[in-house]
Amino acid sequence: MFGFKIVKKDKDSRARVGVIETPHGIVETPAYTMVGTNAAVRTLSSEDVAETKTQIVIVNTYHMWKGLGDKLEVFEGLHAKMKWQGPLMTDSGGFQVFSFGFGREHKIGKIAQRFPESMLSRGSSRSTVELGIREADSTVRERRLASVAGAEEQPATRDNVHSGRSDRNLVKITEEGVYFYDGEERFLNPEISMHIQEKLGADIIFAFDECTSPLNDYEYTKGSMVRTHRWALRSLAAKKREDQALYGIVQGGEFEDLRKESARVVGSMAFDGFGIGGSFGKEEMLDVLDWVTPLLPEGRPRHLLGIGRIEDIFAGVERGIDTFDCVIPTREARHGSLWTKGGRFDVRKGKYAEDKGKIENDCLCPVCLRGISRKELHDLFKAKDQEAGRLATIHNVWFFNDLMAKIRKAIMEGTLKELKEEYLEEMKG
Repeated sequence: MFGFKIVKKDKDSRARVGVIETPHGIVETPAYTMVGTNAAVRTLSSEDVAETKTQIVIVNTYHMWKGLGDKLEVFEGLHAKMKWQGPLMTDSGGFQVFSFGFGREHKIGKIAQRFPESMLSRGSSRSTVELGIREADSTVRERRLASVAGAEEQPATRDNVHSGRSDRNLVKITEEGVYFYDGEERFLNPEISMHIQEKLGADIIFAFDECTSPLNDYEYTKGSMVRTHRWALRSLAAKKREDQALYGIVQGGEFEDLRKESARVVGSMAFDGFGIGGSFGKEEMLDVLDWVTPLLPEGRPRHLLGIGRIEDIFAGVERGIDTFDCVIPTREARHGSLWTKGGRFDVRKGKYAEDKGKIENDCLCPVCLRGISRKELHDLFKAKDQEAGRLATIHNVWFFNDLMAKIRKAIMEGTLKELKEEYLEEMKG
């Protein structure tokens, strides 16, 4: 029903080519998992998705749960809803614990730009020089200290989340589970998350966890990690469907001892695969992968949650990551950002108003094969024509899937290092 086979290992890194077998087909890895938050890849039909080399799509459990309400119990299933018979993933809702909680309070996303002093002090030269990261200002430091120190004493409630403040924490985390105050009170825990994901019917599902913030200190992160481990065991116990694979999630923030402990503990559990979660600084992400992947079982797939730029993909693949998911190809396309081998560009800018060239000259995506020019896309975006987002999304999704296909080929041929240098050099130009 579910299986993972390593086909080829890279000679110079931890990269590997593999095959994930699911009830709805295989996924050749390394692979990009496209995001279909509400059971749809935004702007695309199922036919469009099929034309973009997409192998697997991930759907957001929390948003589906919120939208379905009582209809969840009679839901037809994601494959029928999406008219997609390929493999599917669902996340656990754990990222929304972060995004509605500390992510909102700290005003940071998946890739953070500001960090606690403890992180800045260790390896700050590399982070600061290479990534342009600056020390967190006093306001952010004060917010971090106040939120961490008072997280349990001043939890979110109905009364204090409707103040109009955009940085208000909308979650309350307890040992039993998490209360969300997103318009109305909702409670999610490992057992409920497993039930929702089983009703949604994806091929690969995730254990319920807390995605922590890089502005959480060591003690908070450690407590959250240990609780996530307990939730992992509860997720395993609650899972009923045998036709779904369950992945455990490694947490531990940017702290080496916690990440290694989490990798050992979660890696010892009877999961079918593993996700690596958390909100990262870009350099810290590389450290985390270096710590974690050598400790996870070699024969089970590894998924990097929410990361997916070109440089991140190469870095992850070299460190043994098999699948990635990220909103970058789709979200940025809807706002006019197009990805090419040389990086991305915003087709809405005036300099493309008379540019009759293709998005990318050697691209074989359906949009470029049709000869759609940058000028045509520019005009469609300026006219606010919905076709603009669709065409841009088709190109971006195809581009990232094609990149993954080239990476698989390069690993098989022993030329991954050369391919990486080729792409990163193009991006500099």
